[in-house]
Amino acid sequence: MQRCRAAMGHRSHPAGEAKVQLSAGAVPIRRRAVLSAAMAAVLPFRFAIARAETSVLRFVPQANLSLLDPIFATAGPTQCHGWAIYDTLFGMNAKREPKPQMADGYTLSDDGRTYLIRLREGLKFHNREPVRAQDCAPSLIRWAARDTLGQTVWQYVEGCDAKNDRTLRIVLKQPIPIFIEAIARGSINVPFIMPEHVAKTDPYKQITDTTGSGPYRFLADEFVSGAHVAYGRFADYVPRSEPAEWTIGGKIAHFGRVEWQIIPDSATAIAALQKGEVDWYDVVEPDLVPMLRRNADVCLAPQNPTGYSGTLRFNHLHPPFDNVKVRRAVMIGVRQTDYMQAVTGGDPSEYQTCRSVFPCGSYYGADFSPDAMQGDVDKARVMLAASGYNGEKAVIINPTDLSVVGPLGHVTYDLLRRIGINAEIAASDWGTVVKRRNSREPVEKGGWSIFHTYAPSNVRWTPMEHSMIRGLGATGFPGWYQDDVIEAMTRHFIEVPTQAERDQIVHDIQARAFEMVPFVPLGMFNVWMAYRAGLTGVISFNAPYFWNVHRL
Repeated sequence: MQRCRAAMGHRSHPAGEAKVQLSAGAVPIRRRAVLSAAMAAVLPFRFAIARAETSVLRFVPQANLSLLDPIFATAGPTQCHGWAIYDTLFGMNAKREPKPQMADGYTLSDDGRTYLIRLREGLKFHNREPVRAQDCAPSLIRWAARDTLGQTVWQYVEGCDAKNDRTLRIVLKQPIPIFIEAIARGSINVPFIMPEHVAKTDPYKQITDTTGSGPYRFLADEFVSGAHVAYGRFADYVPRSEPAEWTIGGKIAHFGRVEWQIIPDSATAIAALQKGEVDWYDVVEPDLVPMLRRNADVCLAPQNPTGYSGTLRFNHLHPPFDNVKVRRAVMIGVRQTDYMQAVTGGDPSEYQTCRSVFPCGSYYGADFSPDAMQGDVDKARVMLAASGYNGEKAVIINPTDLSVVGPLGHVTYDLLRRIGINAEIAASDWGTVVKRRNSREPVEKGGWSIFHTYAPSNVRWTPMEHSMIRGLGATGFPGWYQDDVIEAMTRHFIEVPTQAERDQIVHDIQARAFEMVPFVPLGMFNVWMAYRAGLTGVISFNAPYFWNVHRL
């Protein structure tokens, strides 16, 4: 039997890795003679393309690429697009160590406050202009304005500028040991390096210039939102000499082109994959996983080896969820198994419940407050009646084309109706959900009340990067939860010298989060991607990466 070949990285279970990692490697799967007639029938003629050429990698993303700015938007397709066309100063290896990427290295002053980061020679943007420190400084500043971890560490930055074309200078107000780690990984947003004139765009406005710094360049003249996205290999990209691992090392573009086909129907996408008409499918619908396991021409691999955490996010600006008592009533009624079974097809090996704001299996992740999430609808109904809720409409914005999110919205809709909330689902594609969740208007003016999402567990390991518990208000993650107490505790977490002190602070943060309910954790689960067995070098981590991948 042919084995699937992938660069999966570290696969053990150290502190900080979620227990939900139940199948960490690429899974070779047994041969299936024919595709079922029902599935074959749904393959539209327009996707019946010729068998993939060696020089073209054909990819089906989890949803449409509707936003092109990975600092402005955190949607999966947008971040995948970002990783294709940009690079970063530092990256993370599978041991979670920050390593230089575009940087050649750095020095730190004796007082621990001044970093001098030296760029590698020969780095160019896709317009063939050299990458300079003058580009890196505003890129980091723009990232820090939007990213949760970026906002956290930038409170300690006194200055960020270019000492010369190849040397970036960052001066801190006081030493913080996590600074290089922060700019190596970010949290939901990634500190991608953009040209100076692009990086100076208001972080709350989308960029219009997609000139990148990475191994592939975006072919804007071929872009058709909802149908087709294309990237070409950037011949002047200078990869590192080390092997590729997670987000560091030699990001070698083995394919001349990467072409995305936007196929909203998962059965259609799977049919194209099995027939060899596409090479790689980003997110496999759970009920199709068993069928793919029987096909020796296809490989399954976890999209992220740390697993994913599901989330119910409230809008804190408007009724009814500006009222903490209403939020508490909803949380009391949540039964995580309902959500996890809906999103995984019911296979208990694919999920675990986790009543913690941090991923279970990570250092800080363990069931914290079982009393806060009882799955008790009757008690939730009583709490809602006593909350002051006055029948305000609660609009759940919910995707129809993302199988790892859409079912969560339907479970919540059922729960809200059962406890007495006037709930409504606004169904749309994921791109529209992502756009609408940025609206701060009330529901009668096109706003929203709840949305659901999922995130790699590794971006929620500590309070620094956990966007859902941070109380950043207007500059925070959509929902705009504001909590000066949480923010003060997070700053204290960064500054204290001992692990014992940090442990106590995290305990207090969890207690505060369960009291104030900025979001409701829904459990942890696996997400599978699938690709043709002829591909090798696929890296599992935060997003599909197109470097290092080639065809046998």
